Amino acid sequence: QVQLVESGGGLVQPGGSLRLSCAASENIFNMYNMGWYRQAPGKQRELVATLSTGGSTNYADSVKGRFTISRDNAKNTVYLQMNTLKPEDTAVYYCNAAHRYLQVYYWGQGTQVTVSS
Repeated sequence: QVQLVESGGGLVQPGGSLRLSCAASENIFNMYNMGWYRQAPGKQRELVATLSTGGSTNYADSVKGRFTISRDNAKNTVYLQMNTLKPEDTAVYYCNAAHRYLQVYYWGQGTQVTVSS
């Protein structure tokens, strides 16, 4: 059972930055595509960014040019660098691991990001 633990959320002013971290309990990056999702109050969970096992990235249009997903293989950790934050980025952010071949998924517990003045 893979465990994912997010951290780094908090309260930030509009225009500010945060870096989210997602620590995996084991080395899974060669078999799992990683992703960040978010869910705002009253809305469905939506994809923010993905990072494939091969290193390809994909971003939601709403965050392109502002957010960057990356990973540190030695630390079994995936990051989401969020710059130029907007109030509409306020949500609970979840880390996801999706097996590249099997229908196996893992989720973290989520971390709250609030963008407000």
